[in-house]
Amino acid sequence: MTDATPLIDAPKKGPGRLIAIIVVVVLVLAAVGIGFAVSRGGSGDETVRIGVVGKSDPYWQTFVDAAADEGIDVELVDFGSYEQPNPALTEGEVDLNQFQHIVYLAQYDVAADADLVPIGSTAIYPLPLYSEQYTDVSDFQKGDTIAVPDDASNLARSLLVLQSNGLIELKGGGDAFSGINDIDTEASTVQVTPVAADLAATSLPDFDGAIINNEYATKAGLSSEDVIAQDDPNDPAALPYVNVFAARAADEDDETYKKLVEIYQDTQSVTDGVVENSGGTAVTVKVPVADLQSSLDDTRELVEQNG
Repeated sequence: MTDATPLIDAPKKGPGRLIAIIVVVVLVLAAVGIGFAVSRGGSGDETVRIGVVGKSDPYWQTFVDAAADEGIDVELVDFGSYEQPNPALTEGEVDLNQFQHIVYLAQYDVAADADLVPIGSTAIYPLPLYSEQYTDVSDFQKGDTIAVPDDASNLARSLLVLQSNGLIELKGGGDAFSGINDIDTEASTVQVTPVAADLAATSLPDFDGAIINNEYATKAGLSSEDVIAQDDPNDPAALPYVNVFAARAADEDDETYKKLVEIYQDTQSVTDGVVENSGGTAVTVKVPVADLQSSLDDTRELVEQNG
């Protein structure tokens, strides 16, 4: 039809045209705002919600303040247990979380069929070896016995710690799922006995040495000065135990999230606070995201293989 009426009348001169222009500008700005809200997870504001376990740790407020100085509003969402932050992230209740190492993340992703990914490293909390008899790993003798936590995750990690310090050899080099049967006894200096993690500290006098989780070591009055060996953050075998910021895969390239990782890693008062809060045991690290993702992929595969 040649005489069809236009869907929108052509603007006329005068006040009506000015009003129309204003309306268009408002609509465009609104559209931009909507797009930004979607990019922040549909929250409708610029606040980034980060799930943590231990919001009261002083360094977190230091981090929130440092982010605010960069124009980023951070809201910390505290969870009472480690089982909660990943489901909350998966469901979009938080935008990021920071509480776990790669092994834990891989186990969750496989169990929940989720796609959470690491977007930045924070620190590694070494698993330390203590002894009441020796002051150096070189003091251990053939046939000495070391106690290690008996839960699967800490057991495997303990074996890797002992291997990296030359006290045992693991068949095939070992991995995050190594067990007692993977120890090459002929090539190893010490023997290994699993004990309950919460009993390792009290059992220390009964063994030549013991791997003791930080929390139990602190309760037992052991300090970082008593540690004679621990994970080597530069050892590739320790990479799966690096703690990370995690995000949904769809958000891994979000520039604001990347900036928050940078703020955490590069703000001295934040990293100093992390180390102080751990009793001097934490080692802050900057690991390329590609390496973190590669470690996650490898660990996921191991999780699937080990059922």
